[in-house]
Amino acid sequence: MKAQRTRSQEKVFQLLKTLNRAISAQELYIEIRHSSQNMGLATVYRSLEALKLEGSVKVRTLANGEAVYSLVQADQHHLTCVNCGQSFPVNECPVHDLEDKLENSYHFKVYYHTLEFFGLCQQCQLKNH
Repeated sequence: MKAQRTRSQEKVFQLLKTLNRAISAQELYIEIRHSSQNMGLATVYRSLEALKLEGSVKVRTLANGEAVYSLVQADQHHLTCVNCGQSFPVNECPVHDLEDKLENSYHFKVYYHTLEFFGLCQQCQLKNH
């Protein structure tokens, strides 16, 4: 049985649901402050961590090292350019069957998975020639 969420965790969860996009903890903190809610940055981080541990929020590290958070809905995969940092979503999931096999073999509950390829986008390839 899942533990009851704190008010802060529920506020963060609802805001992520409303935004429906990946966002950094700092940006989330600013959004909360703009909505006239009083919550410290440390509380935002603690709430995100608790939501991650319950399997409701996922974290993705961008090419620049920044962590962004979003709700766990569907698995998302990306092609990320190491030069300009632009990220392109990939709709196919070549590892979904592997996820099921790993869950069964290791008795491990998978909340989500990410797949990311790093390289050069078409524009950066053209600039380098």
